[in-house]
Amino acid sequence: MRRRGKVIPFPGARRPPEPEVGFTEVCRCANQLEAMVVRSLLESESIRVVLRSRLAQSVHPFSVGAQGEIVILVPPDEAEAARAILSKK
Repeated sequence: MRRRGKVIPFPGARRPPEPEVGFTEVCRCANQLEAMVVRSLLESESIRVVLRSRLAQSVHPFSVGAQGEIVILVPPDEAEAARAILSKK
């Protein structure tokens, strides 16, 4: 019997993305432009913001559907303030 080569699985290919520790999702944006506007709005109110996406926007400048979705994350203690700011605008 022929010996097969060692199979090395691609890291993280079967695991869902882990949530950012210490951050809470506030909203999801359809594209990078919308995410930058939301980020600027929240940072102007002194709220720390982290953007998370499945795609590298610099490599894939366009997307189809939810593939290019960007998640806006803020610290848990600032989440209510961020949601209130976004609901006003």
